[in-house]
Amino acid sequence: MKKKLGAILLVVAVVVIALGIWRPWEGHGTSGDPYAGKSLTTVRGVIGSEKRDFFNDSRVQQVFADHGLKVDVSTAGSREIATTTDLSELDFAFPSSAPAAQKIIEKTGAHNTYDPFSSPMVVFTWKPVADLLQRNGVMSTASDGSLQLDVEAYLGLVAKDARWRDLDGAAELYNSPRSVMIGSTDIRTSNSAAMYMDIVSYQLNGASVVTADDQLTKITPTLRRLFVGQGYSASSSDEPFKDYLTQGVGSKPMVVGYEAQYVGTRVNTPDAVPQEAVMAYLSPTVYSKHVVVPLTDEGDQIGRLLAEDGTLRSLAVEHGFRTDGSGLADLARDRGIPGVQRDIINVADTPSFDMTERMIAAIEEGYK
Repeated sequence: MKKKLGAILLVVAVVVIALGIWRPWEGHGTSGDPYAGKSLTTVRGVIGSEKRDFFNDSRVQQVFADHGLKVDVSTAGSREIATTTDLSELDFAFPSSAPAAQKIIEKTGAHNTYDPFSSPMVVFTWKPVADLLQRNGVMSTASDGSLQLDVEAYLGLVAKDARWRDLDGAAELYNSPRSVMIGSTDIRTSNSAAMYMDIVSYQLNGASVVTADDQLTKITPTLRRLFVGQGYSASSSDEPFKDYLTQGVGSKPMVVGYEAQYVGTRVNTPDAVPQEAVMAYLSPTVYSKHVVVPLTDEGDQIGRLLAEDGTLRSLAVEHGFRTDGSGLADLARDRGIPGVQRDIINVADTPSFDMTERMIAAIEEGYK
């Protein structure tokens, strides 16, 4: 009887293995683990925090594992990566700005870079706030339904020390006594704040990139007001975005960040985005260019895969990044996400890394 039972169980086991129902070689508890049962080379890198969810995606990890790689990343601000992060034990750096990448090249002697994706700077806001700004000529709706914030008009409100309650229509839309001010991350540590600084400095300098110290001296008082005047600012871009989603319009009426944060969240965790949360494009804006700087051969392999592998590029779009062409706009349309621009026309030039550092140093003096 025992022999018959054993034979029956053996036949059943063969059948279920053939059907793919049971895979005993995978081991217990490894389902969904892309690294399970594989001999992989660990590759270490430092990235901006806005790319953390992308690298934590099991599908991204699976692509790397299929190429024999396990990627281990830590996060830091792009300015930190370029200036203070110890890169000696790392295989690649992946800052969120081209000037920071150039500084890393100068610092390390790296010879190659990859720029697999980018993301323009936007403002996260709320429908009542957007309606109020439109009524006051600071925001407009483009023909494609996307919102655009006129940076020059916004700076005009800042120059007048306008408060939300002072604006026409505030009583019915957003009657707050707070100053009209876009919130950002800490300019002393975070790339997204530096990108925002690039935009406002360009506008304050007569729609021209800041290249000289006398130009910087002229605009420094306003720059300090825009950043020091915020009070506390987080050190990385994911914190203010999470606060925006969870604390609401009373706490965070306008926050500057990356388009990828908003679109990626709408794609992957749509329930996390409140119904009245909207995104507006700064006009002008700048692109945050995400650049891989390989520091070893293994790091070069990561950069090449990010730039060339079709699956990774598609997954980058699902996380809200722009790769090439109209992929992000098409994804947004297919997922029912309104207000994503296909083509961004009004893009400002950005200053050199050294000028950016001088602007940040000038703002820092205001904190003392």
